[in-house]
Amino acid sequence: MTFHARTAGMAGCLGLFGLLGPFAQAQTPANGVTVYGIADLGVRQASGLTPGNAPSPGNSSLVGSGIDTTSRLGFRGREDLGAGLAALFNLESGLNLNDGTSINRDKWFDRAAFLGLSGEAGTLTLGRQTTLLGDSLGRIDPLGFRFAPFNPNVALAGLSAHGLGQEYGPAGSANGSFRLDNSLKYSLKTGAYEWRALRAQGQRQSDAPSQAGATELGLFYDTPELNGSLSLSQFKTAEGLSLKAVSAGLGLAAWGGRWSASYARHVAETSTTQETRRDILSFGGVLPLSAQLDLVLALYHVKRQQSGLANDGFNRAVGFLEYKLSRRSLVYAELDQTQWQGAAHLPGTRRSATGISLGIKQVF
Repeated sequence: MTFHARTAGMAGCLGLFGLLGPFAQAQTPANGVTVYGIADLGVRQASGLTPGNAPSPGNSSLVGSGIDTTSRLGFRGREDLGAGLAALFNLESGLNLNDGTSINRDKWFDRAAFLGLSGEAGTLTLGRQTTLLGDSLGRIDPLGFRFAPFNPNVALAGLSAHGLGQEYGPAGSANGSFRLDNSLKYSLKTGAYEWRALRAQGQRQSDAPSQAGATELGLFYDTPELNGSLSLSQFKTAEGLSLKAVSAGLGLAAWGGRWSASYARHVAETSTTQETRRDILSFGGVLPLSAQLDLVLALYHVKRQQSGLANDGFNRAVGFLEYKLSRRSLVYAELDQTQWQGAAHLPGTRRSATGISLGIKQVF
């Protein structure tokens, strides 16, 4: 759904932004604001998992929102400022479609809240944005970030639900750092390559300065046959504890489908004497079985090392069958299995867990 509006008196704005002329863009889309979203709802039955996907001795069942793709509502806009310069913004909120609530009840727009300028010399945006670690993994995750709470590349490698008990960077949460507040992101595309940099800083006060922040660099490559990504990240808590992360991966069009493999690692200081390391490997892809039916497969291996504790982790396999009802609507069936390793297999729980989901998704 798109609403168009022309803005009068742009000459004054052009004078104000005249120094940003190098950001000119050869082709600027029409002015307007787009309302968009995803509605995804399904039913799920799991054995050996809690509704929150933790090890369990029993079974669970639920009506779940965002099993295939996170349900959301967003507003995005772009304005031609003349001389090749464009202003843009994006506001996006995650939704629990099963009960009508926001995923993050502390933030109206938890998924995106930024604005910026774009042109030939790149795009500069400021606000709450996805990290470059998340950007990198999003391009080469074999599931394409499906089933985000259950997907190790989102929850663990991308730090969406790292479970480390610290707020790394100005994330607004001690549970995850997939998106950061007060962030400045710059990107420049040259041919098949795209360079990105991000800097985020916690709010500072002279009487109580915060060390919370993040610095990231990313490189992306994209052609119809081959794509890849690399990101290097360093996060800091308000007390100065660090989390260093790297993500790399490749995607390839082959054997009738598109396949990808990725590796991510982070080393996090959880106290002045403790640290946690995780390594996450993934492989899989999308294989079209017909014009309407896709098979999506992914394998993940997660290894964790913690100071003073034995190594643990898990292996996870996830598969989706998606049947397109139209250009914007599909139904899906999902099947998964998790094998807990080491101390990740909690006493009294099952070493192997399985789940099955059925749902429908509409994009608007």
